Amino acid sequence: MKIYPEPTLQKEFLILLSLQSPEAIAHIMGYGVSKELHGIAYFYSVPQGGTLVEMEVFNLPHKTDNKSSYYGMHIHEYGNCIPPFNNTGNHYNPTNLNHPNHLGDLPPLLGNDGYAYSVFYTSRINVNDIIGKSLVIHSNPDDFTTQPSGNSGTKIGCGIIFSPQHN
Repeated sequence: MKIYPEPTLQKEFLILLSLQSPEAIAHIMGYGVSKELHGIAYFYSVPQGGTLVEMEVFNLPHKTDNKSSYYGMHIHEYGNCIPPFNNTGNHYNPTNLNHPNHLGDLPPLLGNDGYAYSVFYTSRINVNDIIGKSLVIHSNPDDFTTQPSGNSGTKIGCGIIFSPQHN
């Protein structure tokens, strides 16, 4: 019988999600053919460093071309979500690394009949560093190869990351 180590942060994550208020929020909205897309993302600082992100997204577009229901997702450098989301800038990349090593490169979002729920941890970002930037959902999955941004298609959803304590 193989013995697995105890999870190191799992209990901390569960406490954050169930008992703590997020330190930042992004209300995601769509436009055009994806105008019904909407959702919310919560960002929690993890005491050991990094950020826990919880998201729920509704009305992701249905894919009819046999592509997966994966959508690219990134933090972009500017918090400007005026449709058609052309002024969000590039991926958040203060360290000038190649894609997919930008600090704003996030895991793909998996849609299930238009709905997605995701929780993930990243040590790449700290909540205070991303306030005022935008969370963008793209029409295609990120290929994690193509420079400079992963060939993830058009921007179909966007939300400005803000601190609820300062609004």
